Amino acid sequence: MRVVKKAQQGLRKWEELLAEAQTKLQERTRNVGHVRERVSREQALSTMGSKNLPDQSKAPKPKKEQPSKQMKSTCAPKPKRAQATNPATDDPQSMFKVGFLSDVYQERSIESGAISKVVTRFPPEPNGFLHIGHSKAIAINFGFAQQHGGECYLRFDDTNPKGEEEQYFIAIEEMVRWLGFEPKRVTYSSDNFERLYALAEALVEKGKAYVCHCTKTEIIAQRGGGEGEGKPRYACPHRDRPTSESLAEFRAMRDGKYEAGEAALRMKQNLDDGNPQMWDLFAYRIPDKDHRRHHRTGDKWRIYPTYDFTHCLCDSFERITHSLCTTEFELSRVSYEWLCHQLEVYKPMQREYGRLNVSGTVLSKRKIIELVNNGHAHGWDDPRLYTLIALRRRGIPPGAILSFVNELGVTKAPSNIELKRFETSIRRYLELTVPRLMLSHKVPFTKKVYIERSDFREVDSNDYFRLAPGKSVGLLKAPFPITATSFDKDPKTGEVTVVHAKYEKPLDGSAPKKPKSFIHWVASSPVHNSPIKATVRAFNPFFKSNNPAAHPDGFLADINPESEQIFPDAMIESGFKEIRNRAPWPAEAGEKINNAETRSCQAEGAAPAATEPKPETVRFQGMRVAYFCVDRETTTDNLILNKIVTLKEDIGKD
Repeated sequence: MRVVKKAQQGLRKWEELLAEAQTKLQERTRNVGHVRERVSREQALSTMGSKNLPDQSKAPKPKKEQPSKQMKSTCAPKPKRAQATNPATDDPQSMFKVGFLSDVYQERSIESGAISKVVTRFPPEPNGFLHIGHSKAIAINFGFAQQHGGECYLRFDDTNPKGEEEQYFIAIEEMVRWLGFEPKRVTYSSDNFERLYALAEALVEKGKAYVCHCTKTEIIAQRGGGEGEGKPRYACPHRDRPTSESLAEFRAMRDGKYEAGEAALRMKQNLDDGNPQMWDLFAYRIPDKDHRRHHRTGDKWRIYPTYDFTHCLCDSFERITHSLCTTEFELSRVSYEWLCHQLEVYKPMQREYGRLNVSGTVLSKRKIIELVNNGHAHGWDDPRLYTLIALRRRGIPPGAILSFVNELGVTKAPSNIELKRFETSIRRYLELTVPRLMLSHKVPFTKKVYIERSDFREVDSNDYFRLAPGKSVGLLKAPFPITATSFDKDPKTGEVTVVHAKYEKPLDGSAPKKPKSFIHWVASSPVHNSPIKATVRAFNPFFKSNNPAAHPDGFLADINPESEQIFPDAMIESGFKEIRNRAPWPAEAGEKINNAETRSCQAEGAAPAATEPKPETVRFQGMRVAYFCVDRETTTDNLILNKIVTLKEDIGKD
């Protein structure tokens, strides 16, 4: 019986310990959930202090400091030193060392003797701005080569004159470099037009290509589609025309005999193959007259090679060892290898990974154009969009994007990510890399200070731990707390405009009262240029749902009317100057290069303005609110700040 009794006592003890642990876990979860957006049009937006100072009942112990008019520190602002909780943060190359991409390398590795050097390429079409999905392709192709001591080309797949513009060429190259990658060389598919045409003629002469004059409807029917879909496939009537005839017709296409849709060169593949990418794909086509002039070659060509003909051959020309693309091209691998084999050229190895999709936004060029043209977006770099130029303007560091891609990992499965997952990754990155104000520089402390409107209530309550009549709070970094004694209101609006408070410095030198919470503040000190006034732009999701395209009235009907909020009367403390002078934060590859270039200009005698860091690189943590950066529209008289991401996930947001 004694043994049983002891066992029962031990069991009760373990149950008590378990209950205590569960209580602590629940309390921690509640504390995280209490964080919410605090920006309002009237409030004074202070950007000081540590994000670890909570609004809850228990505040961290303040350091003992001697009261003074200036609170000092000895060093420049530093980012918070915190332990990384994700392996991807510790090892930004982890996605290349294990898993899918590691296996791809082992298929054709330097160690096996199959290749002497890794060569990859990133081949965008220059007909639009890159978006968040492209960041994965950039990270994989450039990172794969970098990981194995190789090189990566930036190749513009400019074989379709329609929609190609100079601004896209410039922006794409700029984004690749902004992400921190340096191409081995910038190349263009159009550089190979002569060579591609010669190979097309060679394919005809081998009896593996022919000129087709069928209509679009006829071609669909030949492939078993159209009305009564599911019918047997059958050959084009021109498929078995004499080689000499096809060659003459192909040259007639080149010389302008035919208009768009009247003739096309098709590859003679295998109609019995179950893979649609082997059903006599197009190799050359004739564009409309309005879209025939090429951005780089002008009016020289009347015919242009297709992606299916060009891509594998340009890979071959550049001796690409690993042609890495998304799984939408997996079926194309067969035709890729078929064409290289038929033309007896070097054959790269193509492998496919799952693409990156982000829900809750739109990425298609057509839809973004609608947003811009209808005045819903301010341009392609509107910070609410997910183009790379928009994310840059919003202040998201390039390293944060690469870290996000790395922590997702790479497999053949697509990554379907919600916006909040992306923001969580960015928040974690910023926490480790950008500075916080008021922690390591001088700040004026005066009798008049500004506080957030939400930090005072006219009527106190048990669940409110900030300032109220007769209640005390600590001022961050101030040695003694304050107690609210009275307040003034605007007779017209009824809003509180002034809170009168007593500085609780004990006259007898005894220890001050220990406040239950701390609030942040900005001093009113014209001699110290405090506060600094700013306009803050707070960005929320552009759309109300996770799938705007599914709205019955179209994606424009799903726009969130509160996706952008402007606060023209925000205030930040004077330490911002030091943050700005020491930008970029963090000093990452792409941004460091840009600023190094501008600073070299100063050494050569250029104007001082050229030494200014790019606005979006001036990043910092705003106490209890969000991370911010300077917007490019900032002027000498008007500081504009963009909200990058809140300090904590807004759990009230769907």
